[in-house]
Amino acid sequence: MPKTDVIIIGAGPSGLFAAFYVGMRDLTVRVIDPMAEAGGQLSALYPDKFIYDVAGFPKVRAKELVQRLLDQVEPFEPIFTFEERAEKLEPQAEGGFRVTTSAGRSYEGRAVIITAGVGAFEPRRLDAEGVDRLEHKGLEYAVRNVDDYAGKRVLIIGGGDSAVDWALTLKDLAAHVTLIHRRETFRAHGATVNRLIAAAEAGELELLTPYELKAVLGEDEVREAVIVHKPSGRERSIDVDAVLVLTGYVSKLGPIANWELELEKNRIKVNTRMETNLPGVFAAGDITTYPGKIRLIAVGFGEAATAANHAAAFAHPELRVNPGHSTDHPPEPHPSVARTHLPGD
Repeated sequence: MPKTDVIIIGAGPSGLFAAFYVGMRDLTVRVIDPMAEAGGQLSALYPDKFIYDVAGFPKVRAKELVQRLLDQVEPFEPIFTFEERAEKLEPQAEGGFRVTTSAGRSYEGRAVIITAGVGAFEPRRLDAEGVDRLEHKGLEYAVRNVDDYAGKRVLIIGGGDSAVDWALTLKDLAAHVTLIHRRETFRAHGATVNRLIAAAEAGELELLTPYELKAVLGEDEVREAVIVHKPSGRERSIDVDAVLVLTGYVSKLGPIANWELELEKNRIKVNTRMETNLPGVFAAGDITTYPGKIRLIAVGFGEAATAANHAAAFAHPELRVNPGHSTDHPPEPHPSVARTHLPGD
């Protein structure tokens, strides 16, 4: 496998922008991600939700932002390696690093940038009858396509921002929306909770607290849900076509925790160059920590640019860290960039 100048671990927004900046430095880049597509949490958790705090966009859907980032990096033809999790990171005696993935493949790069977000994450699953059996048969842990819920009776479970936001989003699209939460109070943003309560009072959706899910029923698809009023134990059956379990995600660093990186509360400590304690290994985005750290997509973009330019100078010491102005160097594809790698190649 040919060596690239930089390997990026994680294809979320910070990783994609880092890949763009590596390309701007006329260097080759490989991006490795365990998901089947780019975007990280934006694609996995809330592709159809609007984001309001990205510079230059009054508002932008998460999936559109991902596509814009892909369009931006496309001229440099980065090598995307999807559906492979980075398992090992090994410095090489002759310089550079080898990254071995869950597919048993090894890739080499002169420098590495880790943009793995919150690490490997999976939904917090419910222990209720029928939940596992009917997953992807009407029961989901994330909204993949908002139009799938048009005209349907939807039960949403959760009390955080995701559950409340989707209840408000789907109430005008679905035939009926019921939101249940096991507590009387919500973890979601106060203003959003007020909108939810107002919508319930106006009859635009049904809000039930404190309720829990006991069972999801149906043969080949979701048809009914049984919920329980916690204080009284009283059960209630409701007809539903779709169940959204939005009770949050559990994140783990996974193999990254074994890479001899200096960590603090499961975050990678970096300096002002976004460099870790391992020379030549940089990090950016939500996975990093330093004094005054703020976890925002907008902040991650700045960190990605810093990490990419320092990684470029590490990979090729003859390069200056400062990239100059993009107005003087319009994007042009690197002539030696390889094709995109697909799983199974």
